[in-house]
Amino acid sequence: MTEPVRLNEKGAQVKPRAEGGIGETVKVVLQALLIALVVRTFLFQPFNIPSGSMIPTLLIGDYLFVSKYAYGYSRHSIPFSPDLFHGRLFSSPPKRGDVAVFKLPRDGQTDYIKRVIGLPGDKIQMKDGRLFINDELVPREPIAKAHTEDFYGRETDVPTYEETLPGGVKHTIIEIQGDTGFNDNTQAFVVPPDHYFMMGDNRDNSTDSRVSPDQGGVGYVPFDNFVGRAELIFFSVGKGAPAWAFWEWPWTVRWDRMLKPVH
Repeated sequence: MTEPVRLNEKGAQVKPRAEGGIGETVKVVLQALLIALVVRTFLFQPFNIPSGSMIPTLLIGDYLFVSKYAYGYSRHSIPFSPDLFHGRLFSSPPKRGDVAVFKLPRDGQTDYIKRVIGLPGDKIQMKDGRLFINDELVPREPIAKAHTEDFYGRETDVPTYEETLPGGVKHTIIEIQGDTGFNDNTQAFVVPPDHYFMMGDNRDNSTDSRVSPDQGGVGYVPFDNFVGRAELIFFSVGKGAPAWAFWEWPWTVRWDRMLKPVH
């Protein structure tokens, strides 16, 4: 059936407008980017784990979602951390035991992920590999050894414990060097107001709040530097395996870690 001829006010034929086209494509792309930006800024942001500082909780090659709304919003909630405002909107303080992503205090740009150990005002100290919070020894129980790499890249079984933080959060830590690691004896740290003390679960292979910024460490982390709370591992591939190599997934994907909550 022939499409009817359309005329304008002057009686001239109007050519039919092509459906779709570049303009429509650009509109769809912009809408998709806007939706992605809103989700990334206010709801969830994906992160991948490049180091072993949180083994065994998080492994190199894990991909996880971080909830942006968990602690409210700061300028670090926005891509590239623009200096638009200071403080947090709709703030909710981190809880002891949370696994959180934050911006490294000394540069305000690099993303780190550690566990919240010390709250504002807490006294934190390591003595012979044992964690003390407010002069109280944090209990731990030995469990089956974890199989991981030592400092020389050799596969080995390492001492593993279930640690119970004040408040009842239980999590697993490993001690590659036993209780004689480099940061297993520290000074007493008193966490400043509005700051937090962060540590990795891989206690002997984590540059965290036990190391000062002038020594290349983390130091105390301001509340404003928190990006969000780790919630769920949505994908995981073996160390060194490219995530985009889908033809290798049958033997590189860690299927047992898919959709695993982070705690």
